[in-house]
Amino acid sequence: MSRTVLTLVLILLGLAGIAAYLALFTVSQTEQAIVLEFGNPKRVISEPGLHYKIPFVQNVAYFDKRILDIETGPQEVIAADRKRLVVDAFARYRIRDPLRFYQALRNEIGAQSQIGALLDSSLRRVLGSASFEAVVRDKREELMRTILSQVNQEAKDTFGVEIVDVRIKRVDLPKANMQAIFLRMQTERQREAAEFRAEGEGAARRIRATADREVTVIKANATGESEQIRGNGDAERNRIYAEAYSKDPDFFGFYRSMQAYENALKAGDTRLLLSPDSQFFQYFNDSSGKNGETGGGEAAKPQSPPSAAPQSEPQSDPLQEGEQHSDLPVPTRGSVNAGDSGAVVAQPQ
Repeated sequence: MSRTVLTLVLILLGLAGIAAYLALFTVSQTEQAIVLEFGNPKRVISEPGLHYKIPFVQNVAYFDKRILDIETGPQEVIAADRKRLVVDAFARYRIRDPLRFYQALRNEIGAQSQIGALLDSSLRRVLGSASFEAVVRDKREELMRTILSQVNQEAKDTFGVEIVDVRIKRVDLPKANMQAIFLRMQTERQREAAEFRAEGEGAARRIRATADREVTVIKANATGESEQIRGNGDAERNRIYAEAYSKDPDFFGFYRSMQAYENALKAGDTRLLLSPDSQFFQYFNDSSGKNGETGGGEAAKPQSPPSAAPQSEPQSDPLQEGEQHSDLPVPTRGSVNAGDSGAVVAQPQ
């Protein structure tokens, strides 16, 4: 009898275990569930834990609480400036109303197709009203926020989901016209660069013209000031010379004659043809220079004989060869020699 009781107990425990297995279910923290009875929703379970159902009559549909992804394939969009773009985008969503989600989409596969269609249509509307530059560079973030707002407004009430984010992964040009568009963009950039260079060159020319004008004005002012200073210096020099001449006229005449000799009788490629009684040689014939003084407007004759000057002449002097004076070059600097003809020849050394 004891064996019969034990067997009965074991059978009851087995039946209880099977009933519990069929009637009880668990919901994790990352899930939410709907209890269905013959396919009709009965209740929504959002809290994690152990729950029950009627075996063979009810079943459970599980839905993820976490953020889910929707990937859309690349699609061609025509921008506002009639340029074709290949756009690849994706969206992230979260199930907020499991019952509405189940009634509208059933599962994530249905959500992929339905929400993906909403995302594609919103992409076409928003990007179709924007220019190529706005999509690629200028207003990309703003366009994505607009798409998110439109898709979220439609999907929240219809499918019971919240669109968390919409992102444009990539925007490309169609391969058929990519090269042509690149060439046109390159041409536009080159034109803009040429305009910038032209503006820069114009500004540079204006700056150079202004600088040259200022340089000319500064040089003119500096030249005027220098001439004025030079004139003042010459006046001061003449005044000093006049004072020195008034103090000792003889010494002043001697000093000026020595300076003239030093400057005129240097080595060079010219000759001077002067008369022996010229005032230029007054200190050669007389150390006092008296023979160079003039009387009555005519030059005084030298008191000393012409033999006081050097008598020897260079053998190559053309005066001894009988050449005419008019055929000789006119020298300016050199040594002084007295010829037999009474003229003094200044020959370079």
